[in-house]
Amino acid sequence: MFDSVHEECGVFGIFENKTDMHPASSVYFGLYALQHRGQESCGIAVCDDGVISCRKGDGLVSDVFDRDRLEALGRGTMAVGHVRYSTCGGKDPNNIQPLVIQHVKGNMALVHNGNLVNALELRRNAELSGAIFHGTSDTEAIAYAIVRERLSCSSTEEAVCRAMPGLSGAYSCILMTATKLIAFRDPDGFRPLCIGITPDNAYVAASESCALETVGAAYLRDVLPGEVVVISSEGLRSIKTNCRSGQEKSRICVFEYIYFARPDSVIEGVSVHHARMRAGELLAEYSPVRADIVTGVPDSGLDAALGYSIKSGIPYGIGFIKNKYIGRSFIQPSQNQRETAVRIKLNAVKETVAGKRVIMIDDSIVRGTTSARIVGLLREAGAREVHVRISSPPFLHSCHFGTDIDSEDNLIAAKMADTAQIAEYIGADSLAYLPINALGRLCGREDGAFCDGCFTGRYPVDVSKAGGKNKFDEKIHR
Repeated sequence: MFDSVHEECGVFGIFENKTDMHPASSVYFGLYALQHRGQESCGIAVCDDGVISCRKGDGLVSDVFDRDRLEALGRGTMAVGHVRYSTCGGKDPNNIQPLVIQHVKGNMALVHNGNLVNALELRRNAELSGAIFHGTSDTEAIAYAIVRERLSCSSTEEAVCRAMPGLSGAYSCILMTATKLIAFRDPDGFRPLCIGITPDNAYVAASESCALETVGAAYLRDVLPGEVVVISSEGLRSIKTNCRSGQEKSRICVFEYIYFARPDSVIEGVSVHHARMRAGELLAEYSPVRADIVTGVPDSGLDAALGYSIKSGIPYGIGFIKNKYIGRSFIQPSQNQRETAVRIKLNAVKETVAGKRVIMIDDSIVRGTTSARIVGLLREAGAREVHVRISSPPFLHSCHFGTDIDSEDNLIAAKMADTAQIAEYIGADSLAYLPINALGRLCGREDGAFCDGCFTGRYPVDVSKAGGKNKFDEKIHR
């Protein structure tokens, strides 16, 4: 309902290493912790003695699963799960994950976070060799690439290692076979993936560390860029065939720290909460302004607002109350109901802002229409001045690695000449973004080891053949 950046996906897997367990319950709680990464659909697959049972559907985790449905998945030694917001493939039910594949050498279930930039080429080559695709997602192309290699090698992990050089782009994946879990990450490490262990020695793989804690697992480490981690009854084994020599750090999407990840997660040694506070501190350093109060737009603007307040010495106040009961399934309003829709989701606290000069901190501006409405809420609540500060640089380019950023034609910063023009459009007295050169300080990577392509247009891999969000549909209907 808002012109905002949408999350990508979240993956979770657990290997219990015991018989007669109920791993679906653990995955259920893990997916709940990752719900912020995708609210469109979800699914869980359980493996019991080589037989994979799966349930998936549209909606939140609580919509798709209840106690009876979890019980119906049965018992087993391991399970994988996925929450999804489609950056590619739309609402086709065949794209809901996990993808369960039956092939001549066994069964497997795959969950994936990210986007490939060569998915069209992979799909075309597979179709020319006789493959039949049921959906329109990058994940299915990954599955076929692995199965093709599996036909001529001795193990699934070897097939994964062979397939990875042919995959270009972002993929943090968990693959479940009859006997093992395999977690693997692209050599650039665009999307996070970590490993944990529970007190009873069950191994867990998840997109974020907050999901590990939900099931009582202690964080062990992140999966390295290019690494394949094999979890079986023999324990945990690492394969680094596709890890690049001399590349110790990933090219993690910097927006994970600014917006996507949960504040209580730690990604590659950096606290997301502290990174956001640091963003606010940097905003106060680079773009100070005289004001009476600092407030943040819920949720990802709150930590940055606290950081701005601490650095500037300007008091922090709760300027907005968010209706926590509105999910992504909220009915889309008609054009003349837009203002009402904003009020349903967000209300300004008059007692906090009336008569004051307000600094409003948010994580980003996409098309500008939502920012204009939020600034309008502050004005109506009696704010004397509204100064907008954004804890990221302006969006100028699309993302090709799993973030649903609008096309460049619709990005306000790409269309308008300068920030003064944008400030006028959204009704702010002033507007400032976090400078590009501050991103490294935000996430503790001043060596530039991260992806900021949506801000700079410089991508770690060639994206010239990536295609758009609906690339497969466009191909099919040509």
